Amino acid sequence: MTGAVVRAKLFHNMKPARDADHSGSLPETDQAGGRYAVQSVRRAFDVLRAPSFTGEILHLRDLVERTKLNKTTAFRLLKALQAVGAVERVGANQYRVLVSMKQPRRFRIGYAGKSQESAFARDIGESLRRAAEENGIDLIQLDNRGSATAALRNSERLVRERVDVAIVFQKHERIAWEISSKFLDAGIPLIAVEIPHPGAIYYGGNNFEAGRLCGRALGQRAQQAWSGQVDELLLLEWPVAGPLPHSSLTGVAKGVREILPGIDEKQITHLDGKGEFGGTLEIVRRHLRHSRLKRFLVGGINDHSALGALRAFEESGRLKDCLVGGQNADPEARMEMRRPGTRLIATVGFFPEKYGDGLVRLALDIIHRRHFAPSVLVKHALITPQNVDTIYPNDVLLPQLKQGGMLMNSM
Repeated sequence: MTGAVVRAKLFHNMKPARDADHSGSLPETDQAGGRYAVQSVRRAFDVLRAPSFTGEILHLRDLVERTKLNKTTAFRLLKALQAVGAVERVGANQYRVLVSMKQPRRFRIGYAGKSQESAFARDIGESLRRAAEENGIDLIQLDNRGSATAALRNSERLVRERVDVAIVFQKHERIAWEISSKFLDAGIPLIAVEIPHPGAIYYGGNNFEAGRLCGRALGQRAQQAWSGQVDELLLLEWPVAGPLPHSSLTGVAKGVREILPGIDEKQITHLDGKGEFGGTLEIVRRHLRHSRLKRFLVGGINDHSALGALRAFEESGRLKDCLVGGQNADPEARMEMRRPGTRLIATVGFFPEKYGDGLVRLALDIIHRRHFAPSVLVKHALITPQNVDTIYPNDVLLPQLKQGGMLMNSM
């Protein structure tokens, strides 16, 4: 029997409240429940909601305890509900409710994001909030603040919250196993964004192919600008993030060599800029002080690295000696690409503003035990000064970006 049928029969069979005014006014109402919430009907539904699980057999004393009704009222309500087929008597003072009046439980997803100072991470968080709201999902959102300690603490909190699925975006590969074990021990499925975690479902970019795409663009531009003559290929690393993000730089080197096969290992230099604007700016400054080479291809593990290197070349008066490529298509990089004569010739967009829909779909597949892949690779696209306005036409609506101020926040 459905809840709607039960409600119809209840309203038809219930007697008016004892103190009703028979002159035509409405019966006594329960003010706490609303103007037209008839008290006897509300109490009947309290009885129907009393079971802890479908088919539970309850004694009269159990119903009295759970509903806080007196014994006489509870007994009369049971007889009325029995008459309309909503309750059956299975023994002496023992009853079973035949309908379920419980509301569907809202699913809960926990998300611990990398840092609110990262445009990429902010876009993921905002898209996830929107997708969760559209799907009626409760979202617990925490900020790892780029800290390993905070990431571990936030993972522990999501375990305590008993979320249905946890989503983690944090940059420290060395604690990935510890985070994974916390959720594994708690029986909570884990989705790892961008940085793989043992036993977790990976959701993010195909880093190698994205790097290769950028590397080919660098090689092609070097052919046009320098007839393919390159003195050095600088690869700006971020070791703490682990091998998968680093594979984008392996891809850059491969892509460059596909276009310029004459580049050998001796011409490739690896620098650790820590994935930051400030760290990369400083290390590239030092490198340029001791280098007399003239034609540099630069591949950054992200756009902060690429822009830090670009600033170092500019400060040293050697801007025309470099061609730079990045990853992520952050707003700062897109703004730089619109600057006339820019040497940032390519970045790769992963469109984090769309991650939320995909993450929520994946989480629901996990919750409902539907088939899902062990990893989900998002689509990426090469962004250049020639197509940035086409792919990101709404950038004109953003507040004016002050490049130096925004980038230095990542130091």
